[in-house]
Amino acid sequence: MENEELDGLSMDIAVAEREKLHGLFPQCFIEGRLDERKLLELLGTFNPLDENDREKYEFRWKGKQEALQLAAKRSAGTLRPCPEESVDWENTRNLYIEGDNLEVLKLLQTSYYRKVKMIYIDPPYNTGNDFVYADDFADPLARYREVTQQTTKSNPESMGRFHTNWLNMMLPRLRLAANLLRDDGVIFISIDDTEIANLRRLCDEIFGEENFIANVVWQRRTSPDARKKISTGHEYILIYCKSLVHLDDVFELLTLDEKDKQNYTNPDNDPRGGWVSSDFTAQGFRPNQMYEITTPSGAKHLPPEGRCWKNDEGTYKALLEDGRLWFGSDGTGVPRQKNYLSERKGKTIWTWWSNTEVGHTQEGTQEAIALFGGKSVFDYPKPSRLIRRMLQIATKSDDIILDFFSGSATTAHAVMQLNAEDGGNRRFILVQIPEICDENSEAAKVDYMNICEIGKERIRRVGTKIVEEGVKKWNVRNYRKTDSRFSATINLADCEKPDIDFDSGFRVFKLDSSNLKQWDSSPVTGENAVAEFEQRLLGMLDILKPDRSDVDVVYEVMLKLGQDLCEPICAIELPNERQVYGVGADMRFIVCLAPNVTVEDAAIMAGYAPERVVFADRCFDGSEAKSNVRLTLRDKGIGIRVL
Repeated sequence: MENEELDGLSMDIAVAEREKLHGLFPQCFIEGRLDERKLLELLGTFNPLDENDREKYEFRWKGKQEALQLAAKRSAGTLRPCPEESVDWENTRNLYIEGDNLEVLKLLQTSYYRKVKMIYIDPPYNTGNDFVYADDFADPLARYREVTQQTTKSNPESMGRFHTNWLNMMLPRLRLAANLLRDDGVIFISIDDTEIANLRRLCDEIFGEENFIANVVWQRRTSPDARKKISTGHEYILIYCKSLVHLDDVFELLTLDEKDKQNYTNPDNDPRGGWVSSDFTAQGFRPNQMYEITTPSGAKHLPPEGRCWKNDEGTYKALLEDGRLWFGSDGTGVPRQKNYLSERKGKTIWTWWSNTEVGHTQEGTQEAIALFGGKSVFDYPKPSRLIRRMLQIATKSDDIILDFFSGSATTAHAVMQLNAEDGGNRRFILVQIPEICDENSEAAKVDYMNICEIGKERIRRVGTKIVEEGVKKWNVRNYRKTDSRFSATINLADCEKPDIDFDSGFRVFKLDSSNLKQWDSSPVTGENAVAEFEQRLLGMLDILKPDRSDVDVVYEVMLKLGQDLCEPICAIELPNERQVYGVGADMRFIVCLAPNVTVEDAAIMAGYAPERVVFADRCFDGSEAKSNVRLTLRDKGIGIRVL
């Protein structure tokens, strides 16, 4: 029977990885410890730990080991719900999380481990300016508080660790992000020339060199910078998948647009419809593809010099009989193969993304300005069309999308817009540190104190805009059906709003220290040492912090037990005006923080058939009461856990 205590720490990633390895190679563990030599020998690598083998290919920099340890260090934080800053809290499946993304990624491990289909990040480019992601190995939460109080550090190029600091920031975050990707998941990372080489090597190490998909070149500008002799007009988007084995499930082909379809004609009235032709020759010399072809009009052709036919003669004859070859309008030309529009599943994805197709930096800026009533509150946001392209090729209807450098929330904008267009139910999880806006910035002048305030307001405005546009289109469409005198102009105020099935909301959570008290293990000295130690012990009798609400604790339990943060919670009444909380639509577990829990109370909770009940230690009036409740639930097959 399950009877483990819950602490205030995030998932122990090292233990989880070790258990996976133990499950695959139990013979490589001796007394619970991994025998590295035996593991490598099992994989066919002998003498793997030869001390003389110094010359090997590896990517090293100062601080790398500390960065890896930082990724493995468990978080003592939690995510506190903020319904008052959210939109449609009860129904939405979207999340906006304020906090240092390193700590947040740790906290998301249990609930979203291998559940995210797509990650997009636009991390801070290494410019040598303020560097708010300089982590504190000893106390990450203290560093987070430091950042939110405007005491940031810098990463000037004059420092010898200009590239090193950036890599130390990215390594633990990407390591944690990789854990969240599904087996068919994919990550897109925007970057410029400064760190593209280092990022590529870092991703090779984290995701595996074999899982590299592409390095997309995005045309970010519309015209060159006349002040420069060589003007940079592009950025990069690195793409890696979680596992190349699942590549067929990773990407979708692009939908053909009207311009693409215009190229398909049908000059010979082929019953299969419009087609375009492709070359039936191939480069090189292959004896079985060097035959003579006689056209329907009697003309004879051999392959052009230096080339051969695309297929052998048997395949050629089958294509000819099926009417899939074209010999020109007069039937005498070199054969070309027909490719039918009706048989084309979609458009191939290129690694060159032009600004005419996916937008440019200026478009992203104008997009944000339009949403904020003409105010330029965020510098150089990505255009939503760029993120939309990624969503189109990498996600389906119910997928989860994560952006842990969310900035102005362009990712949320793109997700909501695409859902509105294709009827999808994609969900976003956005994470952003509440970096303080410069007091002289346009954002500060209109009372946006930090980037999170900008991001949340953008999502609110995008949601409202999409819903209003949907209402207007719905009324226009239905008005056209009933009145031939319809005018192109329609007053939205006169519209009767239909029920539009569209998630325009989001739940806000904020990073904070755990709701559970942590034992102070610092040394106690001096003449009052005994009294101080006794005070510490007394303070731990109730492990819940007095300034936290029951709901705060419930959501922390959800995080620790791997429950989706968008699942509903409901209050269940107990006698004497006490409440417990059921979590999930299927009442997967119940959280009880009420005092003086009895066997009768346990029977009421058991009636909801949860998998387990989580209690605070203060719920029981002594060990006998705890034992009686435990036995009552055990008889019903229900486990308990204690805070």
